[in-house]
Amino acid sequence: MLPAWLPPAVLEATQAPEVEALHGELLRQWASSEVWRLSYGLRSVIVKRRTDAQSGEAAAYERFVIPLELPAPRLLYAADEVLVLEDVGRVTLEQEPTAEGFVAAAGLLAQIRTAPVDGSSEFPPERVKELTARIGRITFDVSPLTEALAALHDQAPSRVVHSDFVPKNLVTDGVRWTAVDWPLAHLAPHLSDLYTLIRDAVALGHDRGPLVAQYVAAAEADPFLVDRQILVGGACFCLRALDFVVTEGLQTIPESADWIDPLLAELADLVEQLS
Repeated sequence: MLPAWLPPAVLEATQAPEVEALHGELLRQWASSEVWRLSYGLRSVIVKRRTDAQSGEAAAYERFVIPLELPAPRLLYAADEVLVLEDVGRVTLEQEPTAEGFVAAAGLLAQIRTAPVDGSSEFPPERVKELTARIGRITFDVSPLTEALAALHDQAPSRVVHSDFVPKNLVTDGVRWTAVDWPLAHLAPHLSDLYTLIRDAVALGHDRGPLVAQYVAAAEADPFLVDRQILVGGACFCLRALDFVVTEGLQTIPESADWIDPLLAELADLVEQLS
């Protein structure tokens, strides 16, 4: 059964004569959102309906993806709650987590991070203090992170951070890789995206080295600065994840309570490495 909220843009994009002619595949469903692949013959699109933060992705497309020509699906239609996007492939890095795929994703990230963009950082050092206070469970000193993040703002330009650069959001059609799901995109000088990519790769038994080497080569970056950006980015990722859990996750995802202690330990280790 197809959803009743499909916009006419789906018919235009797939050239289907009517909604009933479409084939629908529900890809993801949560309490507040749905993601479908809708196809007619060889043509297919991805349709997303979200009631709480869909505007965030449309705004990210307007601010970053479209003007910078970032490697993301083309936006075909946007309304208050619905997006229609180009279908960029049926295989994710989560489904086929190969070493080659992770290295390709590191190169993809370099393409995103080297796109020059106007605007100041949206994750300044003051953000560390704000999140720490809101989380309320951090008992160790986070000043090394605050200082390292402040220094990073002097050493590296702010670039686009995808903020959910993980295997489920990295898609291939067998030729090229594309990053999907952009509602959390913002500007910052750290490399939380590379941190999360490495984090997942290592958890699967892959080596860290080739990913960093690919990013450094593709971005023509200073490897010593990249290492610092990864550490700071990892700590910022942990802060954001903890903030989500305590402000929203505990109510919407009860099992997220089990994430708190591991994230606190991960954050503590990263802050210690920065001190």
